[in-house]
Amino acid sequence: MLDDYVTLGRSGLRVSRMALGSFNFGGGRDWELAPEESHDIVDRYLALGGNFIDSANIYGAGEAEGIIGDHFVSTAARDAVVIATKFTNHPGAGDPNAGGAHRKSIMRACETSLRRLKTDYIDLYWMHLWDKATPIEETLRALDDLVAQGKILHVGFSNIPAWKVTEAQMLARFRGFSPVIALQLQYSLLERNIEAELVPMAAEHGIAICPWSPLKSGALTGRFTRETIGAANGGRAVLARRGLDERGFAIVDAVVAIAQARGLAPAQVALAWLRGRPGVASIILGADSIAELEENAASATLDLDADALAALDQVSRPEFRYPIDFVNRGAGAIQGGTRINGVSGIRP
Repeated sequence: MLDDYVTLGRSGLRVSRMALGSFNFGGGRDWELAPEESHDIVDRYLALGGNFIDSANIYGAGEAEGIIGDHFVSTAARDAVVIATKFTNHPGAGDPNAGGAHRKSIMRACETSLRRLKTDYIDLYWMHLWDKATPIEETLRALDDLVAQGKILHVGFSNIPAWKVTEAQMLARFRGFSPVIALQLQYSLLERNIEAELVPMAAEHGIAICPWSPLKSGALTGRFTRETIGAANGGRAVLARRGLDERGFAIVDAVVAIAQARGLAPAQVALAWLRGRPGVASIILGADSIAELEENAASATLDLDADALAALDQVSRPEFRYPIDFVNRGAGAIQGGTRINGVSGIRP
């Protein structure tokens, strides 16, 4: 089911179209999974053909990396799996150098993650969040040193504006640093703002997109309604509420209607739409149970019909602001009424 692999960005690294996220592994909060439950989900993900597991140094207060490390330390499967983790976020309080994307923080975070993961290399190392206080040259050089040392194999960025990624990629190109091969960005039917600049920028530079929160913290599963959302609490309901204004519910209504008409789960519809978006390589799935993982993973082989795709695109279409809206509307002024690259006149 998940053994359909793609190369990640402008690299030869092969990953499943659906990755397994570990945001809810360990930690002890009411929505987080115990180690035994986490191991069961990893086992099922691998059995389905998946090979891409995503983590971060702060997930489960560090326990998520430990759970993943414990899972593979006694098996020969480590080299068959692509393990990704992240740095940048502060692991505690105090010590201003414990977080960020500067050399001291990166080196210490990497060594800590390697110990927890019980491995001698990380396949993909993500900068979790753009650190405005650190020059991007310092970040790139530190990451390139880790690549040279064999401690990480590839570099990725997350939660960062398009102009900064472009600066980083051009510096990497001209100075011979390891390039950014992937971006982990929030992307779903309820969050399409990356389409304004990040998506076309990624295509221009050969960078893959790996969406996080593809179901907007469960909002796109249809489990929340206009009547119940106000009382929803616990778990990730607070995060789901952020996307469920009247426009958000209109999008969910469309997803549910399409799912019911085709005998599908709403989550499968939302994930299938996302899988087909330009630039999307591998979607980061979260799962609270094996049943939920299997349901979501089934979307990897689901192709929605043209009518469903058009309806979803229309109801969720974002309104871009200047200058993107101006550039899009200006196609007619440039083209003289001709059709170029599939675009004619004024874009809708």
